[in-house]
Amino acid sequence: MVRMPPIATSSTLSASARRTAAPAWLVMLLVCAGQFLVVLDVSVVNVALPAMRSGLGLSELGLQWIVNAYVITFAGFMLLGGRAADIFGRKRIFVVGLALFTVASAAGGLAQQPWQLIAARTIQGVGAAVLSPATLTILTTSFPAGPARTRAIATWTAVGAGGGAVGGLVGGVLTEYLSWRWVLLINVPVGAAVLTGSVLWLAESRQGAARRLDVPGALLVTGGLGLVAYGIVQTETHGWGSAAALLPLVAGLVVVAVFVAVEARTKAPLMPLGLFRLRSVSSANAAMVLSGAAMFSMWYFLSLYMQNVLSYPPLWAGLSFLPHSLCIVLGSKLAPRLMNRLGAKTLAIGGAVISLAGMVWQSTMTVDGTYLGTILGPGILMALGAGLTATPVAAIATSGADPADQGLVSGLINTSRQMGGALGLSVLSTVAASQVAAGHGRAALASGYGTAFAVGAMALAVSIVLMLLALPRRRTDVAHG
Repeated sequence: MVRMPPIATSSTLSASARRTAAPAWLVMLLVCAGQFLVVLDVSVVNVALPAMRSGLGLSELGLQWIVNAYVITFAGFMLLGGRAADIFGRKRIFVVGLALFTVASAAGGLAQQPWQLIAARTIQGVGAAVLSPATLTILTTSFPAGPARTRAIATWTAVGAGGGAVGGLVGGVLTEYLSWRWVLLINVPVGAAVLTGSVLWLAESRQGAARRLDVPGALLVTGGLGLVAYGIVQTETHGWGSAAALLPLVAGLVVVAVFVAVEARTKAPLMPLGLFRLRSVSSANAAMVLSGAAMFSMWYFLSLYMQNVLSYPPLWAGLSFLPHSLCIVLGSKLAPRLMNRLGAKTLAIGGAVISLAGMVWQSTMTVDGTYLGTILGPGILMALGAGLTATPVAAIATSGADPADQGLVSGLINTSRQMGGALGLSVLSTVAASQVAAGHGRAALASGYGTAFAVGAMALAVSIVLMLLALPRRRTDVAHG
């Protein structure tokens, strides 16, 4: 779920805009449809990955870039997208982002070469990063403060969770009965319909004060992260000491260092570094990077395991993910209540321990695994723990920040999760590929995927230690839905 700052209120709308504004239900439908597409595309491709590989001749390691190309650009440009919406207008940026997302979806669905698909997914990620922050701010400018806005945000949250929950199922149905291409092409008619409605009926709003747009910052952080991820992938083929791996790794780290230098000097930074002086912000983001690195790859490796090792058809694989998705939603809904009783730090650690138990269990997968014992059992633990952990970590991060910075800190937490997931997928895919290369057949695949979960469990264990030592103990009744 993408959470961005509700920067403006309905008072920023002009009088004429309020008079001609569309009915509230129509605004809700258009905005939530856009958000649904963004969240759906994080997970919908997972079940289609084996079909994409055979259809385009992708390598085992190349598969991860179908996921990472989207996630890296989504994370790197998300904060920039939120700021662009404030400056240029929420409706305008929503329309631009949705148009870019829709065109890129069509290009990906029609791709004939691996590089074309990866390029399309990259552009999709940029479109999603531009589109997604505008969805929430359009809601906050369209509904008055109070119960109406609370209900609108709750609906937006539920739609986001639903997109993640049904992604595997939608991907399985489309891949099974049509083609993997329809996992992307399905966005085109839906996006076109939402785009038309948005142009006709959404009202424009923007923040009154002009601010600079930190395009260099977004380009630097995205490029640096991409180079580091590429360097990690190259280690599997060429080794850690090779120029093919070291050059992109060093270049990526240099670009990240330049990003930090730029952010320290620019007047309107994408990521204000001063916020990280707060223990709550720095420790929570560090914990989120590590937990994201461990948990993000769960869907990726389980999808490959179910189809490549257990020979599940795509539809069965998609259906198999439903309990996992529902457990994440359940954990997210239970978290605010449990935070009030246990405290945010205790709940964050407890949720991470539950996920760790599931990851250790999942690492024991074999070629003869069963659904109940190898997929459902550990999957429920991993997903439930992930749902219980994310909300209290975000609450701790925002609780120590100035009220004016809380929206920005929420965006940083989400960016940390996505970036950690992208780097984690690169590392774990490399680990899995090395293990697979050492053996033969389905047994080697199962061993490789299991090893990836074992290494992920180590990263999550480090995150738990960090939470224990560094997270401030704050009791909070803030509900992040």
